[in-house]
Amino acid sequence: MSFEELNVVSALLSQFIQLMPQSPDLLSCIETKQIPTGLRTWTAQALLQHMGICRSQWATWGIMGKTADWTDVQKTTTDTLHKKADREDDLVQAFQLLNVVRRNIPQLDPATGTRAKRTQDTKPVKMDISKLPKIRDEERESQFGYVHGVSGPVVTATAMAGAAMYELVRVGHSELVGEIIRLEGDMATIQVYEETVNSAGVSVGDPVLRTGKPLSVELGPGIMGSIFDGIQRPLKDINDLTQSIYIPRGVNIGALNRDLKWEFSPSKSLRVGSHITGGDIYGMVFENSLIKHKIMLPPKNRGTVTYVAPPGNYDISDVVMELEFEGVKEKFTMMQVWPVRQVRPVTEKLPANHPLLTGQRVLDALFPCVQGGTTAIPGAFGCGKTVISQSLSKYSNSDVIIYVGCGERGNEMSEVLRDFPELTMEVDGKTESIMKRTALVANTSNMPVAAREASIYTGITLSEYFRDMGYNVSMMADSTSRWAEALREISGRLAEMPADSGYPAYLGARLASFYERAGRVKCLGNPEREGSVSIVGAVSPPGGDFSDPVTSATLGIVQVFWGLDKKLAQRKHFPSVNWLISYSKYTRALDEYYDKHFPEFVPLRTKAKEILQEEEDLAEIVQLVGKASLAETDKITLEVAKLLKDDFLQQNGYTPYDRFCPFYKTVGILSNTIAFYDMARHAVETTAQSDNKITWAMIREHMGEILYRISSMKFKDPVKDGEAKIKSEYAQLLEDMQNAFRTLEE
Repeated sequence: MSFEELNVVSALLSQFIQLMPQSPDLLSCIETKQIPTGLRTWTAQALLQHMGICRSQWATWGIMGKTADWTDVQKTTTDTLHKKADREDDLVQAFQLLNVVRRNIPQLDPATGTRAKRTQDTKPVKMDISKLPKIRDEERESQFGYVHGVSGPVVTATAMAGAAMYELVRVGHSELVGEIIRLEGDMATIQVYEETVNSAGVSVGDPVLRTGKPLSVELGPGIMGSIFDGIQRPLKDINDLTQSIYIPRGVNIGALNRDLKWEFSPSKSLRVGSHITGGDIYGMVFENSLIKHKIMLPPKNRGTVTYVAPPGNYDISDVVMELEFEGVKEKFTMMQVWPVRQVRPVTEKLPANHPLLTGQRVLDALFPCVQGGTTAIPGAFGCGKTVISQSLSKYSNSDVIIYVGCGERGNEMSEVLRDFPELTMEVDGKTESIMKRTALVANTSNMPVAAREASIYTGITLSEYFRDMGYNVSMMADSTSRWAEALREISGRLAEMPADSGYPAYLGARLASFYERAGRVKCLGNPEREGSVSIVGAVSPPGGDFSDPVTSATLGIVQVFWGLDKKLAQRKHFPSVNWLISYSKYTRALDEYYDKHFPEFVPLRTKAKEILQEEEDLAEIVQLVGKASLAETDKITLEVAKLLKDDFLQQNGYTPYDRFCPFYKTVGILSNTIAFYDMARHAVETTAQSDNKITWAMIREHMGEILYRISSMKFKDPVKDGEAKIKSEYAQLLEDMQNAFRTLEE
């Protein structure tokens, strides 16, 4: 500790003595209640803090040199702080020790660094009272409770009268982040989002500081390209600050960087005197080449503009607009804070009518999802849930991606961080990294279990914020099973009545409240705009058992079910989506889109599903009597189903030509495959009664090259070859196929 700091401490303590009433008897001051309650707490805190800092220097100078002295002071001060000064003797002793320390702290000469000689005329250093630390509202004794019990991530606290449900609190001396989840009288049950039981854990009697606000996230420029933990702490900034691979307990860093300057451009229609209401866009920030960040007025505010910042560079704490409403002025920055459990309001919900194109043929063709839809991907370990989630993040037609890793392995988030910056997309002729449209919320399996619940709400709140700008947002939750396990653990700690498999009875309600925040909406405010949030939730049932409570509850809520099959995954058939059990309830909603852009597609999809279903029915017969005894049309069905499974539904995500399949290519492959099926059946059926019967063996022999070309359609690279070339080649293949069948029939 420097000489200047010691002098400041001395002056601080001296000033406190000066602030006390002019009475030599400290006890009489306390008994007559002349010392303010808040001042007691502040003094005890200051005493404990500064004695911890100065102990080594005091010991050197022979002041409080005994260890026992320090232990007594620490215990006395802690008791004073924790017990709200119920024992007046303790408080008197603390004040007396404070006075002794003040008198004995040596005044040091900063110039020479030597101990100044004390004389009778030595006066305390004068300080301006206005510069002293003030008692902040949140540090008043009425804002403190005390830890009553600790059970893993669940802490009970007393003296919490006046607290609210889901209020954010700071637990213990490390100020761990927690959230109130139950209130009984003045007892509060808190779920803590950080580790409570390690070597420096929370103990009974530790203070619990109420903040008076719910768990919230910061919304503003700087979200894209960032990675946060479950309660929106920026992991990169924490790493830069601590140089550690682990998050220190109690770390408190703003989610958004306060030092970065952003180029703010106010709306051209906005001027002083304009009326503005919640959701109105009043400015624009160039966040990156993919995201134009629209600065919106928070939904609950309105008023008349009294000040708008001119175009220029500002950080997110600078005031860019001032409003006046009913005589009260309020200032606004580019950042707004929103509670994670509160749904952001919209003007109205709209029916979804545009597909969420994933680039996976089996999903886009057979089981499509819409922008603003809800999807579940249940599957056992190793079936490829994470790969599908990451493929959606990489290649879907969304404007913004929020990827939430909830309780999964850390190496999966590492893959995202490694792969995404290298992946690019074409925008207006320029190549851009898709990381510019992605934000990651990482709450891996080795992080505190309670924060898993918060991570889901953090992700959906970020998604709603970008939806309100008019963007189409996709949120990947990988996986909701780990979230449900966190609910189960917290429920068990609360001694609630367990339901199926130990999960709480309200599991279905919690899942529904999460998924219903998806949808296509008309956004609040002006100018008029539409946005959507699509939720894709991976589910990890133990052993691939789809009767698991989490899977069952999820399937009752979502509209699209992409069921992954362990047997397909073992055969290395990826994506391992089982086309017999999967379904989509959005097919009719998308018929209008398909009729407008791909009028031939709907009949093709219906036919493909029929072929795959017939093949499944024929499989048992083939096992009993063999393929040779089947009718010729059934043989065609089996072979075309094999073509569909191997060359259409199967997709290699590690090749440049097949990792992403545009919808025109999907329709082209399906169209030619179904055309071959129709022509082959027609040839067999029309010649069945004639002498020149055409069999499947003859077709396969004469059409070897055509079959090879059908199988090779997926090898066309949409990036290198381009849409026009691929379409012309597919059209040429169809023409050659027709000529070949014509020749065969003649």
